[in-house]
Amino acid sequence: MAKELRGKILDFGAGVGNLTRRLVAMKRFNQVSATDIMVSPADLRGTVEWIVHDLNTTFPGHESAFDVVVASEVIEHLENPRFVMREIYRILRPGGTVLVSTPNNESWRSLLALMVRGHHVAFGDSSYPAHIVALLRRDLSRIFHEAKLGQPEFYYSDDGGIPGKPSVTWQKVSFQLLKGRRFSDNILAVANKPPS
Repeated sequence: MAKELRGKILDFGAGVGNLTRRLVAMKRFNQVSATDIMVSPADLRGTVEWIVHDLNTTFPGHESAFDVVVASEVIEHLENPRFVMREIYRILRPGGTVLVSTPNNESWRSLLALMVRGHHVAFGDSSYPAHIVALLRRDLSRIFHEAKLGQPEFYYSDDGGIPGKPSVTWQKVSFQLLKGRRFSDNILAVANKPPS
């Protein structure tokens, strides 16, 4: 992914701030903001704009405020991904970039879990009620299109556990030959808001 992301970035669903800290450390963004229902970690106060907010509800203000919005492993936790993407569209500046990562439900591990257990691997009882919405590439494409973001580009983590032994990866046993959609535990969808 060769994107020169700059400007004002929002970590949408920042949790305890791990990604937020990495974004600050990159020193490539004019401003780093974060939002989550949790309060700002003490070490980030004064460093980033932290907005305490329930991501299942309308994001207050911030119309066309961000050049980049990153929703890393958060959309599967939210009740209505279509609503979320419409909100992200609204807060992105024209030409801005959205990056959304989520569990890859098209990997061999996830598909096998669906066939054997009746659910995708990241959506079993041990993941509930945190993981509530399992999305496929087709779902993400439709959601992005409906939010007027157009067709996303898809990328894969190229890190995926083997069914039954998730701590052993496809990449390790194949000397890094097995990669992509069927061998990655996570997917990333990237799109741009059309310029005005």
